[in-house]
Amino acid sequence: MTNVAFVALACAFIVGIGAFGASIGIALMGGKYLEASARQPELMNALQTKMFLLAGLIDAAFLIGVGIAMLFAFANPFVG
Repeated sequence: MTNVAFVALACAFIVGIGAFGASIGIALMGGKYLEASARQPELMNALQTKMFLLAGLIDAAFLIGVGIAMLFAFANPFVG
């Protein structure tokens, strides 16, 4: 295999594992939000604000990984 093939495989792993981790993280957080809002409905607005903030941070981490993968895919410093 050439170096380009390894870089393409690494980009696929970066995006795939990042998407899997982000989806699991958001799913767990959403489930815990539903449990907490069912237990204490008066805190629903404060919890919802914190949940959306954390969802944005989780997605931001995934999108940084996608950006790094695109850097390696299109402006690869490893291919001479």
